[in-house]
Amino acid sequence: MISVEDLKVEFGVKPLFKDVSFVINERDRIALVGKNGAGKSTMLKILAGIQSPTSGTVSVPNDITIGYLPQVMILQDDTTVREEARKSFADVDKMRERVDRLQKEMESRTDYETDSYMQLVERFTMEHERFLMMGAESREAEMERTLTGLGFARTDFERPTAEFSGGWRMRIELAKLLLRHNDVILLDEPTNHLDIESIQWLEQFLAQSSQAVVLVSHDRAFINNVTNRTLEISCAHVVDYKVKYDEYVVLRKERREQQLRAYENQQKEIADTKAFIERFRYQATKAVQVQQRIRQLEKIVPIEVDEIDTSALRLRFPPCLRSGDYPVICEDVEKTYGDHNVFHNVNLIIKRGDKVAFVGKNGEGKSTLVKCIMGEIPFEGSLKIGHNVQIGYFAQNQAQLLDETLTVFQTIDNVARGEIRLKINDILGSFMFGGEASEKYVKFLSGGERSRLAMIRLLLEPVNLLILDEPTNHLDMQSKDVLKNAIKAFDGTVIVVSHDREFLDGLVDKVYEFGNGEVREHLGGIYDYLRTKNASTINEAVNAFGHKVVETPVKSAETVAEKDSDKGSSDNWQDRKAEQKRLNKLAKRRNELEGKIEKLEKRKAELDELLMKPENASNMQMVNEYTETQEMLDKLEEEYFSLE
Repeated sequence: MISVEDLKVEFGVKPLFKDVSFVINERDRIALVGKNGAGKSTMLKILAGIQSPTSGTVSVPNDITIGYLPQVMILQDDTTVREEARKSFADVDKMRERVDRLQKEMESRTDYETDSYMQLVERFTMEHERFLMMGAESREAEMERTLTGLGFARTDFERPTAEFSGGWRMRIELAKLLLRHNDVILLDEPTNHLDIESIQWLEQFLAQSSQAVVLVSHDRAFINNVTNRTLEISCAHVVDYKVKYDEYVVLRKERREQQLRAYENQQKEIADTKAFIERFRYQATKAVQVQQRIRQLEKIVPIEVDEIDTSALRLRFPPCLRSGDYPVICEDVEKTYGDHNVFHNVNLIIKRGDKVAFVGKNGEGKSTLVKCIMGEIPFEGSLKIGHNVQIGYFAQNQAQLLDETLTVFQTIDNVARGEIRLKINDILGSFMFGGEASEKYVKFLSGGERSRLAMIRLLLEPVNLLILDEPTNHLDMQSKDVLKNAIKAFDGTVIVVSHDREFLDGLVDKVYEFGNGEVREHLGGIYDYLRTKNASTINEAVNAFGHKVVETPVKSAETVAEKDSDKGSSDNWQDRKAEQKRLNKLAKRRNELEGKIEKLEKRKAELDELLMKPENASNMQMVNEYTETQEMLDKLEEEYFSLE
């Protein structure tokens, strides 16, 4: 279908890639992989005809159509969701007009026996058959299925696109692309703005489609489920592996080991040849042999070894003061926008050291609850942030908030404080911004590079509660693996909002499911959550929301009173009186604890300020008092939350 021959692209002295040749066949499912900056997005633009190579050819037959979804695009906001999606039917509408025009011409003519009339009938038949083959009559239903599969509710179809966020508008563009039925689909990070359910729908759509697909994605599970072939951009070349990604990883490792052995043998041969030349250069009896070795040396083509980022991403969260036992407590938290209730009666307790995931469809309130925890938006109910909690927050749009007029170094230098400023170059180097890369302007960075830079900003301050809202968007697989390992080693508390199944697997020990205005707790990892829901996919689990969920009943004064109401009236009255007396006693003790905790926190803050002064650094009396105060706080807080 598409033939690429001797492709070469240069943006500077060193080519981005060269001597690239491959063919895209019908029904190919190709994963385009390589490290950030290797040229994956550039390759897609060249295949789409948007960008021209320095040299080489891309041959596309005239009857082959190509659809392209870039990472970032300019979106229009002048129509409704339905009207915007209908724009994908422009070719169908033109064909319908041609068919109608031919039909009217046939009806108006009476020269049925002439050759021109027979040609007209034949032309009408061909156009009408093409019209039917395109499924034109069922396009409206197909459009609704596609929008629904990508997460839109039917009530959203008539809403103006301007009311939706950039991520949701990107979904509309993806829907338009899928509805055009192009012969080849080029997708650049299509999962960045999709939730887990929409990703799984897209997987099924692409797997069942007859179209050829070339995609760039950092979602390992997604490309494994969709692709059957892997093109790797490495050392400015493209290597074709006729296998899916997991198998490619194994074959690539074997290939690199072979390259290393060949490289070492070649280096030994070069060293021996140079040694011979130097040894006998000035001996007349060896002149012929020396000249032969010189010509032999000139003909050697250096063996290249696949690039591996040896400057591995070493995420090390700095040490931080110990937080209270319960960093986050939500009691009957509710959030409403106008007439729309996002969630209600949210009751959850996140303990120190917990690593939890927020999952569910987009729009069910995952990021909204995070903003409530951060204190960014108002809400109803009680949401308590525990003692001594210091929050580090990575938002979905964190990378887009960077100042594009600054360099990488300036971006970090502007937020660094104290001694950390002396280590900026070391930190940048560990995030693959070493050397000249630190002087690159933010506006020239790729999406993955921006995300890494935003992550550095997060690491500059010590935190004990880490909140990550879609942290893996635009991160390559190596970066995700290192981030995942760093979070595992982090001894604080972590809340992760993510649709990346591979990233969540083995990372979290508790899952909070958002749906239908409710939030429910599931103990265990992401696959334990699926088993609890008796589902093989998260899509099934979310659709089954509200069924087969085992909840631990929580006794309260009301439930105890209801239970007691089934007993005899005399016993009921005595029991209720005793229970109420017990509850009043507990409430009194709780109020006492609140006062004591407040005083201890105030004294601890005073000691913090005093110990920051150099003259008090070695004052053991203050140090001991600080330690005793902290121990007493922990003890009282534990009792307080037990009473709660």
